[in-house]
Amino acid sequence: MHFYQKEVRLPAFPRGFHLITQHIKREFPELSEIKTGILHVFIQHTSASLTINENADPTVRVDFESHINQMVPENAPYYEHTTEGADDMPAHIKASLMGSSVSVPITNGELNMGTWQGIYLCEHRNRGGNRKLMLTAYGV
Repeated sequence: MHFYQKEVRLPAFPRGFHLITQHIKREFPELSEIKTGILHVFIQHTSASLTINENADPTVRVDFESHINQMVPENAPYYEHTTEGADDMPAHIKASLMGSSVSVPITNGELNMGTWQGIYLCEHRNRGGNRKLMLTAYGV
């Protein structure tokens, strides 16, 4: 059994949903050494999240952003945590709803996702800055 772990810093992305699958693969070449295993991706932030969804049509990511903004609006009158800006408390809620990690099977050194699947960074702040991921891969 092999275990690999690496912290990866993503560049700053604007608010929205962004495909990061290729970035992860480029930054974590150790994936190629695993025949059968799992990649676990964890984001070390409370106002951004991760999910897996369609990688082909970019309007899917636009619709995700539009829909989650309707679900979790800014400036709700009941928010008490408001000192870091109107987008901060909604970003925390969105991050909890979407989740802080994803796991993907590794088969023959490649991420074994569906044809139309990709890993998304869900940036919920207007200016979230660089985001850190902890990548852990294990298998034989």
